[in-house]
Amino acid sequence: MSTLTPQTAPTRGQTAPRVGFVSLGCPKALTDSELILTQLSAEGYQTSKTYEGADLVIVNTCGFIDEAVQESLETIGQALADNGRVIVTGCLGAKTAEGGGNLVKSLHPSVLAVTGPHATQEVMDAVHQNLPKPHDPFVDLVPQTFGAAGIKLTPRHYAYLKISEGCNHRCTFCIIPSMRGDLVSRPIGDVLKEAQALFEGGVKELLVISQDTSAYGVDVQYRTGFWDGKPIKTRTLELVRALGELAAPHGAWVRLHYVYPYPSVDEIVPLMADGLVLPYLDVPFQHSHPEVLRRMKRPASGERNLERLARWRERCPQLVVRSTFIAGFPGESEEEFEHLLDFMRQARIDRAGCFAYSAVQGAAANGLPDALPQAVREERRARFMAVAEEVSTHKLRERVGATMQVLVDSAPSLGRKGAIGRSYADAPEIDGLVRLLPPEKISKTLKTGEFTRARIVGTEGHDLIGLPI
Repeated sequence: MSTLTPQTAPTRGQTAPRVGFVSLGCPKALTDSELILTQLSAEGYQTSKTYEGADLVIVNTCGFIDEAVQESLETIGQALADNGRVIVTGCLGAKTAEGGGNLVKSLHPSVLAVTGPHATQEVMDAVHQNLPKPHDPFVDLVPQTFGAAGIKLTPRHYAYLKISEGCNHRCTFCIIPSMRGDLVSRPIGDVLKEAQALFEGGVKELLVISQDTSAYGVDVQYRTGFWDGKPIKTRTLELVRALGELAAPHGAWVRLHYVYPYPSVDEIVPLMADGLVLPYLDVPFQHSHPEVLRRMKRPASGERNLERLARWRERCPQLVVRSTFIAGFPGESEEEFEHLLDFMRQARIDRAGCFAYSAVQGAAANGLPDALPQAVREERRARFMAVAEEVSTHKLRERVGATMQVLVDSAPSLGRKGAIGRSYADAPEIDGLVRLLPPEKISKTLKTGEFTRARIVGTEGHDLIGLPI
C-alpha cells in the first residue's frame, strides 16, 4: 500500500494515486458513480480493484430500505477494516441518526468525509483534501471512453442516461426527496449530447432513468432549449423523439424507465408503435386500490390505470409493461389486497416485482395506523408473486414461435455453444433473458454487444429459449 498522506502528494514521475470504488444501489446511483470516476480519471487518478491496493476508497451508498442501509454500512465497515481511509457518498450519506447528527459518522466516526447523493464536486473536494495530486497537463488524461459521456460502469453495449435528479412527489413510504431533493431536469441539449456520444461510442441500448421520467421539464416549465442549432422543448415527448432519431442510424434501442402513468405518456406510445423507441414501459404502479394509493399519496388511481393500459395496448399491441408493487402497506385490508390481485389479472403486467412493506426511517407512512404483522406482509407478497408469475408465464408462452431481435450480452467462443441475450421485452438485470441455443449453421457466430435474430422455441421460468437464425 502507498504511504501517501495528505501532506505528501505525488510528484511528477511517481505513480498516480489509486482510488478504490464501490457503487451500491440503483441505476441512478450508478450514474453518480460514473460522474465521479470520470472526474477522477480526468484529474489523473487511477482506480484500484482491491481495497488493499488503494490509497483511499470511495463507497457510493444506498439508503432507501433497511436491507440496503445494512449492506451499505457493512460495505463501509469492510472498506475501513481493509483500507482504513474511506470517503462515503450517496443516499445513506444524507440520512440522520435517531439522536441527530449524520448516521454514517455516528456509526463509523473514522470515515474521512461523508456527502449526500449527486455530489461529484463535494466528493472530489474530499479526495483533494485527503489524497491530493497536483495538476500536470502533460500527463493528466481526460477520459475518452465515450467522449462527452465520460466513463461508464456498465458493459460497453448498454448505458444508463439520467435525465433529471430528485422528485416532486411525497409518497408516504419513500424518503428519496429528503435525500435527493425536488425535481431538477438536466438541460435537454446536455442530455442529447451525452446520448449522441454514447451511440457514437458503440452503445446499442440506452436506458433512460430518473426518479420520474414523465415529469421531465416540469421544474423549468418545459422551457425551450437547443440541440444541433435548433430549438427543442425540455419535455419528455420531445426528448424521447430526439433520442429515437439519434438511435436510428446506429440501429440502437432506447428504453424508458420510471415512467409515471400520466396522460402525457399517451403521446409517447405512438412513437413506440412506429418503432422509434422500444415498446417497453417501466411504470411504478405500487398498488391499485384507490384508498391504499391515497394513503401512499400516489398520483393516480387504479381504475384510470386500467383504462390507460388498455388505450396504450390498443395503440401499440406489442407494448411490454413492467412494474413494482407493495404488499401489506399499513391499513391494507384483505379486500384491498384482493383488489390488487384482480388488477394484476386484468392489467396483465408482463414483468412485476413486489416488496413486502418495510418501514423506512423518516418515512411518513411510519405514522399511519393499523400496521400489519410482518408475517401477513410476507404472506401477501407471496400470494401476489404467484399471480404475477402466472400472468408472466402465460405471456411468455405466447412468444413461442415468434422471431425476435436479441441483443447479445454474453457469447463465449463466438456463441458456438450458445449465448445469453435479451429481447426488447427484457431490461438488463431486472427482467428475464433469452437463452440462445448453438446456431444450426456452422458459419453463424454471435458476438457480445451485437444483435441477432432468433426464433423462440420454448420457455424456462422467466426466460425464453431462442434459436439463432
